[in-house]
Amino acid sequence: MWDERYAREDYVYGVYPNVFLKENLDKLPKGKVLSLAEGEGRNAVFMAKQGYQVTAVDSSIVGIEKAKRLAEKQGVHVNFIHADLAHFDIEYEQWDAIVSIFCPLPALIRQALYKKLSRGLKQGGVFVLEAYRPEQLQYGTGGGNVSEVMQTAKTLRAELPSLAFSYLCELEREVIEGVFHTGMGAVVQAIGTK
Repeated sequence: MWDERYAREDYVYGVYPNVFLKENLDKLPKGKVLSLAEGEGRNAVFMAKQGYQVTAVDSSIVGIEKAKRLAEKQGVHVNFIHADLAHFDIEYEQWDAIVSIFCPLPALIRQALYKKLSRGLKQGGVFVLEAYRPEQLQYGTGGGNVSEVMQTAKTLRAELPSLAFSYLCELEREVIEGVFHTGMGAVVQAIGTK
């Protein structure tokens, strides 16, 4: 599905970073950042331009190839990994920050990934997330049509008990990120520290 979605000339989610990530970049410690479900590279390239050592994971080889072109065009290095997050191993206490921007995963896969994520963050490491909530289904402006892959403040607290959330908010906001995320959206935003 994702290879097909990204098999277009344009960047379907745009080339500019997610607004929540951009506005909160100063909350991420400088160092090694892991970006989950990076897609076509917009967030990874943005962080690399700000001096972070970025590793970006995505299951779509088409998305990764586009992300590599974007990084080259912007003159930055990003370590891209082609992997399914259901089977991706996050190294123990290796990451200063982990970023998840609109990463839709079924609950069981997400819960297993979050256990690895919690172990993968260094002490004091920061997790930044923006995801659609189930209420997004009424807007139909992105995020698919399956509520199971969406998250809430409650699920984040339950699935990431090792993190202390300095910010955890459910809200409606205008999401303008390419052709597939355009319009009012029901989101949850989170910043948590190990």
